[in-house]
Amino acid sequence: MKPCCDGRYSETRRSHPLAADETVQAGIDRERQLLYSLREKATRIIDSSNLNSRQMRDLLLTYLGEKGESLLIVSLESFGYRYGLPPAADLVFDVRFLPNPHYIDELRPLTGLDQRLRDYVLGQPACREFRRHLDRLLTFLMPHYRAEGKSYLTIAIGCTGGRHRSVSIVEDLSGSFPDPKVNLHINHRDVDKG
Repeated sequence: MKPCCDGRYSETRRSHPLAADETVQAGIDRERQLLYSLREKATRIIDSSNLNSRQMRDLLLTYLGEKGESLLIVSLESFGYRYGLPPAADLVFDVRFLPNPHYIDELRPLTGLDQRLRDYVLGQPACREFRRHLDRLLTFLMPHYRAEGKSYLTIAIGCTGGRHRSVSIVEDLSGSFPDPKVNLHINHRDVDKG
């Protein structure tokens, strides 16, 4: 009797890639057939039948000599609420409470990529206090996300149009992220709109 390892597929709510319109077990059977010749050449075989996704990940990292801490990728994304929320965001912060540079004629054409505009946004007392709170929150959260086996985290920061305040804060956060053990990716989704 062969073990069934469809638990991970149920847990992740994904169908098996080799059985989109069939049962998970049919996909697993097809996968075994395709990998049979590779199994004969394997130097190590892992029976994952009774492992959940996190246990499987931890076991693979142990075999590979990796530590989970080094695998956390954090994507910092600025966006404009007028264009909708980023669908993949894990954490969303709304910075529309900050004074809007859009209403200052000489700052309006700039973006948060420009130092002069960033100085204005980051110089606001409310922004400085927000950044202190955000740093404390992220310092608290990062080890807990790692402990849960999370390997990818998207932090989205939004303002009205996604060009001024949110971009400024993402740029500032990327230069001083409170956890140096993450791999940072920056995306300014709406900076060129409007």
